Amino acid sequence: MSLELGIVGLPNVGKSTLFNALANAEVACSNYPFCTIDENIGVIPVPDERLERLGELLRPEKLTPTTIRFVDIAGLVKGASKGEGLGNRFLASIRDVDAIVHVVRCFESATVSHVEGSLDPGRDLDIIRTELILSDLEMAENSARKMRKDASRGDKKAKAALPVLEKAIEGLACGVDIRRLELPERELIEIGEYPFLTALDSIYVANIAEEDLGNGGGRWLELLSTASAEPEWKVIALSCELESELASLPFQDRLEMTAGLGLPETGLPRLIRAGYRLLGLVTFFTIKGTEVRAWTVVDGTAVAEAAGKIHTDMEKGFIRAEVVSYDDLIVAGSMHVAREQGHVRTEGRHHPVHDGDVILIHFQ
Repeated sequence: MSLELGIVGLPNVGKSTLFNALANAEVACSNYPFCTIDENIGVIPVPDERLERLGELLRPEKLTPTTIRFVDIAGLVKGASKGEGLGNRFLASIRDVDAIVHVVRCFESATVSHVEGSLDPGRDLDIIRTELILSDLEMAENSARKMRKDASRGDKKAKAALPVLEKAIEGLACGVDIRRLELPERELIEIGEYPFLTALDSIYVANIAEEDLGNGGGRWLELLSTASAEPEWKVIALSCELESELASLPFQDRLEMTAGLGLPETGLPRLIRAGYRLLGLVTFFTIKGTEVRAWTVVDGTAVAEAAGKIHTDMEKGFIRAEVVSYDDLIVAGSMHVAREQGHVRTEGRHHPVHDGDVILIHFQ
């Protein structure tokens, strides 16, 4: 699987600038609302020093990183659900993502206008959250109307599901996100059949001024954590403008500029790590012929199921897997020595995959 994140926010908060940095793409970026009209989609390699190290050690002809997919949509404004601005029709483009990235403006600027007229991250966050709730409410009410018609015709499945959908409508109408509804497991599964935006977990990007980088954006982290009622690890402080500039530089120049600013790394790896942590994802590596490749799965996924993410035939014909941890392989220096030292284990189809596992899959 590939992690997929949808980017949302008000106009002029830095969404497209962040997307430029992520995808190193030339997306239009100007000082006026609704510059982004069509969705932008970027599939980027996930930076992982372990893959590079495995390349140095194993000398494959090809190194293939795992990827992450970002979907950037037009900015939302207050009243988008009623057609204000460009409306909320673009939200359909992110209903199937794994999680949402809220970009929140946390910088003053005399040259970049604010659609609400003043800087207030908490207010801005509340506007976006309200628009997502209203969009979900509209979808739920439309679905319920259809379901009531089906139930009146004797559809047993519709009759059973309707009460759960009505609970969702009641919660949304009271301003409660779907994922915060207290529902029994069976009803959560039923609700999961609908692509509710407020059922998705979120990461919050505080787009700060470059001069605030020195303290790590501390005050903004605290502010957005409080405003979102989420822990601070879900809030990433970075300067989208700086990240976009860094992304356009050659790798060595990027390292030098980052070091010169006193930053241990750019903000983008932190954003990606937060996404992985949010969804409980891990990276494992496969060796096949002349290629070493990274893959993304949920932590603890059975190795045969993980093989199926590579190719369905590998899961169907799974025989066994040879597994060695990344750390053990690096210390051993080669697969041959790792085997001699007993670090390479033969595992069956139900063996759980963990972060950093290096796996050779045998199938028929």
